Amino acid sequence: MLKVSLSLVYAFLILITAVGKLGISGNSLENSDDQAARLQPKPKSQPSGPDDIVITPFAGPELTPSPACLAVAPTGEVFVGVDMIGSLGKTPGKGYVIKLVDSDNDGKVDQNTKFCMVDNPRGIIANGDQLFVLHTTFSKETGKASGMDLVVFEDKNHDGVADGDPKPLIQNISSPKFLQSRGTDHATNGIRMGIDGWIYIAVGDFGFHDAVDRSGKKLTQLGGGIVRVRPDGTETEVFTHGLRNIYDVAIDPYMNVFTRDNTNDGGGWNIRFSHQIQSGEYGYPVLFKHFTDEIIPALVDVGGGSGTGSLFLDEPTWPAKYNNVPMMADWGRSQLYIHRVTPDGASYTQKEEEFIKLPQITDVDVDASGRMYLAAWDGAGYSGNPSKGYVVRAVPKGWSYKAFTDVKKASVKQLGELLKSASAVARLAAQQELLTRPGKNSASTAWKIAEDKSLSKPARIAGMYTYAQLAGEEGIANLVKLTAEPDFREYALRVLADRKPYLKTVPIEPFLQALTDPSERVRLAATIGLGRLGRPEAATALLKINVPASFTPPAKGTEGPHATPNSALVPGHIAVRSLVALNAVDACVKAIGTENSTIALWALRYMHDPKAVSGLIAAYTKSQDATLKKEILTTLARLYKKEADYDGSWWWSTRPDTHGPYYKGITWESSPAIKEVLKQEWNKAGEGGKPFFADLNSRLRLEITEFGGEEVVAAKEETRVDLEKIRNQKGQVGKASIEDVMLAMAKIPGDPALGKQLFTQQGCIACHSLSKSEPMKGPFMGQIGSIMNREQIAESILKPNASISQGFATVQITAKGNKTYMGFVTEESSSRVVLRDIAGQVYTLKASDILTRKELETSMMPSGLANALSYEEFASLITFLSQQKK
Repeated sequence: MLKVSLSLVYAFLILITAVGKLGISGNSLENSDDQAARLQPKPKSQPSGPDDIVITPFAGPELTPSPACLAVAPTGEVFVGVDMIGSLGKTPGKGYVIKLVDSDNDGKVDQNTKFCMVDNPRGIIANGDQLFVLHTTFSKETGKASGMDLVVFEDKNHDGVADGDPKPLIQNISSPKFLQSRGTDHATNGIRMGIDGWIYIAVGDFGFHDAVDRSGKKLTQLGGGIVRVRPDGTETEVFTHGLRNIYDVAIDPYMNVFTRDNTNDGGGWNIRFSHQIQSGEYGYPVLFKHFTDEIIPALVDVGGGSGTGSLFLDEPTWPAKYNNVPMMADWGRSQLYIHRVTPDGASYTQKEEEFIKLPQITDVDVDASGRMYLAAWDGAGYSGNPSKGYVVRAVPKGWSYKAFTDVKKASVKQLGELLKSASAVARLAAQQELLTRPGKNSASTAWKIAEDKSLSKPARIAGMYTYAQLAGEEGIANLVKLTAEPDFREYALRVLADRKPYLKTVPIEPFLQALTDPSERVRLAATIGLGRLGRPEAATALLKINVPASFTPPAKGTEGPHATPNSALVPGHIAVRSLVALNAVDACVKAIGTENSTIALWALRYMHDPKAVSGLIAAYTKSQDATLKKEILTTLARLYKKEADYDGSWWWSTRPDTHGPYYKGITWESSPAIKEVLKQEWNKAGEGGKPFFADLNSRLRLEITEFGGEEVVAAKEETRVDLEKIRNQKGQVGKASIEDVMLAMAKIPGDPALGKQLFTQQGCIACHSLSKSEPMKGPFMGQIGSIMNREQIAESILKPNASISQGFATVQITAKGNKTYMGFVTEESSSRVVLRDIAGQVYTLKASDILTRKELETSMMPSGLANALSYEEFASLITFLSQQKK
């Protein structure tokens, strides 16, 4: 399985079969038409889509078992990452990338080669003679996972097999400790190249410690987000932060980035679609519930699911109604979705639509002729399966193949024409080939496209980024000229601030002037750029950016709007990120008490600098404004702790504490000074003023005992359920084989009202919740019907150990006092673990008391819980569960 952590599912039963058995032998090339015919999958359950889209089998499990990712070359060669380790497997030597060729363009594989051997392939980009691959690495000495690398293979002789070992671009971009203990389910995932020439990397919330690029630069990230790197493995940087476990990104021709993420396992696995704005903070897990005024919210919460591959489709061979849209695959829902995005201020609103149904879809990509390819995991399980998984092709009805230009043989002039194409794939291919031909002719060709106002914006943007990469620092003066065009200013500002090695010669004036531009998108580009330029003089201008009335924290004890568009908040949010990047402590302190006080105090929350603390204390002492004094005290209280430096030795698990504002908060050098001021003011406060400090203590987890208001964990005890007694009863289900039960379930509709009664009667309530108002226990059942069908639900009950649902693995803990606990973790923070046993008993353990902790390979859910039921009763139970789609 791919993203086990993002879904409740156990194992899909939707199967495909293929005629014959053909092993993939070494690196041999299969040319036989008869062999090719045998390789076409014949699914029992056909993928489906709109009537005007033709979906046909392309490759079956004999060629593409357990396909975790795929990429398509502009000319149509399909590269599939085969992953028979899966997300929870731990044994190396089971992964590779296979190259599939449809040489006569009839929609059938004619040739295949094993391109390279890599374990856990998670992302692929096909770029000329290069193939970029993101994958897990394993130690030859121990056989254990040692990290994840982004590498590039070459095939210069075009024999379909990589020319020797790959060149590493980034190493250790996932923490090895958790790859070893869990597998890749929350690791680093998909990669995609934008027209800006950067490779964008989807990082799961394992995060990474001391990832190193080819320049020797090291980068550490706590949690998930998007990281980007140049194709030569240099200039690595964080693009956005605060995501959970994204699998891929979609990038449009204007360099807008979109992705599909979700909430944590205790929150129902709800899918959230978001617009990713450079330098933005999206808040998972510590801000996205109770500090939503500080994050960029997602654009929508669409309920349970498990996001996987993404693509922004911009191909002229596709009908307009399906074109120019981000497409998001959802593994849990077995669905490729279209999100119709509408500009809203500096961001967007969206509308989700179902597009193509495909069992456990993992990835999607398209070539320059418009052939779309989609990969189906199709029930390959958590550790891969050699007989499950396939790839299909989708094209519009009436589509006809048109060969794409061989860019290697094209002249610079011809490449320039391709750069103007209406096809995003063609533009990127032309750009990447032009970059291999440095010189005045190539740069001149790209510049003429960039400055030609008669061309489309996507063509001009492609020309602009191509020119910027060819000309480097020498091209800055020309790029500055483009900022004079109101309709093109946004894109020119972005390219000027794009590459940090060139920033010293980029003038600040166009950015400062753009802060007053009529366009919100231009102002946003200027704000991002000013943070990247690193000029302290920008701070005064950034502090003038408006903070809207919606900048308010959620009410105490409530969850804020983390998936509701709020375009009005974006400019202020990004201004704060830029002020922090500039370390504009002096300017922010100076602004306290002025008309810019709100944004200054917002930025100071993140500046753990002694100068910030002393400045705040001085401003507090000086001020006579009661409201301002409270705001300053709140800011000081926020600075009392900071997030501990991440060393890669820990992870917050699939059910982290979401209280915030820090996960592993620690005091620092200025904490004593802050505490002294807070206690002085608490002592001065009368009975009416002390609740303010109690609220600060609770909300910010200051742990200052005198203030009171500290959070008390009250574990809800429930009626104990004797599951052993239930499982020992033998009814119709218990006396039959699993196969006979499954056949019977296909014929009996069941009564959902009876099923609801049985949910309680059979002990399901001990470990599962149906409503978010109930305590979260094991896998949440309130949305199970939107993720699994009746057949899959039935199998998960009958065979609970076949695939263990995320958050329901058995954990054995030994603690001080010679105590042993066994159950599943329902909540975890840096200071405590909440455990629930199989009978519903809840235990809250201090992290400091835990001596050992081991995750067992068995499910907490016992087999046989349906044994006492008749066929009709079991059918009723699974029908009831299949209708839970909240």
